[in-house]
Amino acid sequence: MLTNPVVVSVVLMGVLCLARLNVLLAILISALTAGVLGGLGIEKSISVLISGMAGNLETALSYVLLGTLASAIAQTNLTAILIHYIAKFIQNRRLMFCLSLAFFACFSQNLIPVHIAFIPILIPPLIPLMNHLKIDRRAVACALTFGLKAPYVSFGAGFGLIFHTILRDQLNQNGIAVHLDDIASVMWIGGACMLVGLLLGIFVFYRKPREYQNTFLSKDALQNLEKQKLERKDLVVLISAIVAFVVQLWLHSLPLGGLCGLMIMIAFGGILWKDIDEVMENGFKMMAFIAFVILVAAGFGAVLKETGSIGVLVDYVTTLTQGKILSALMMLLVGLLVTMGIGTSFGTIPIIAAIYCPIGLALGFSPAAIILLVGIAGALGDAGSPASDSTLGPTSGLNIDHQHNHIWDTCVPTFLMYNIPLIIGGTIAVNFL
Repeated sequence: MLTNPVVVSVVLMGVLCLARLNVLLAILISALTAGVLGGLGIEKSISVLISGMAGNLETALSYVLLGTLASAIAQTNLTAILIHYIAKFIQNRRLMFCLSLAFFACFSQNLIPVHIAFIPILIPPLIPLMNHLKIDRRAVACALTFGLKAPYVSFGAGFGLIFHTILRDQLNQNGIAVHLDDIASVMWIGGACMLVGLLLGIFVFYRKPREYQNTFLSKDALQNLEKQKLERKDLVVLISAIVAFVVQLWLHSLPLGGLCGLMIMIAFGGILWKDIDEVMENGFKMMAFIAFVILVAAGFGAVLKETGSIGVLVDYVTTLTQGKILSALMMLLVGLLVTMGIGTSFGTIPIIAAIYCPIGLALGFSPAAIILLVGIAGALGDAGSPASDSTLGPTSGLNIDHQHNHIWDTCVPTFLMYNIPLIIGGTIAVNFL
């Protein structure tokens, strides 16, 4: 098992990232390592990686366009006005701020399914307020990741409906007859485990004040926020942002939503013609790197699938286990490894369901237990993976002033706060269902 390409490449990626090697380079090196160890060779590995990058092209383009939208918003009075009113509501309640962000982030998955689109627009304007309140951004990263992940794991609405439907279909295809109601009746346990992690992160591990340099607004500017007033340009930008969300919901296309928002800004003076290049450049600076990480992550996932090592790993691990508790634990750990490499829970479910379903039946697990086992195994690793939307999204907003490290301030805290409770809670719960 220790020489399995999946294990070696994912561990290598983690070590390189923790050693502060650039995330993009770490993923590239790990993908090529997996390909060589899996017998693909260098040339075939590169070919599969490049072709696999197409799987995230839409998401990458969405990041760049939304980054440009966020850049335009940051140049208006909307930033100062938003900070002023939120500051009046929050006052000095740092913990309430984090919980409120987690609460509103949940809407991005179910009620208004815009996924990560809200982060580069909402979070950068709030950075001065976070600095003023001395909020540890690791707590904010945990809050945002909770909002991006827990709702789709727990509830069958919005992105949750997609996740639950994939889970249902894959279980049905592999001999476990279930309905969507059956999925929802047990997957709330995964959300409850994540809620425990959220509370631990905000109230225990990252509750202490943390100092950041205030590079956005001076202290005098923070004290004079109430003097800011909405101008015509601000209203145009605000309307453009709303249009971007509406178009995304209506046509189910994040890139088209972002493009429509930008076109309205340009047409009605939200962005002056002479400033278009500057706004676009700022948007690229904000989001282009993350967009490329997402592209390469899709290629990494394609390489792992092409080697066939995932199925070998699952088969090997499950044959070593005896008893329900140890079997459940090992299956969840394999799910963690697979999702850490691929970077998406949605893509992990089809890979592991075909193997986990017959094994679960052979070990005597109930259908409800198998639902939870496959669901949590797929969800594990989305929080904490350097290549996941659940970590790249929060970093894109929190690192706007270059004071928030993607690995140590987003990936490590979210990995600890969510994967450990999911493993513990999942292992215990499947043995009682």
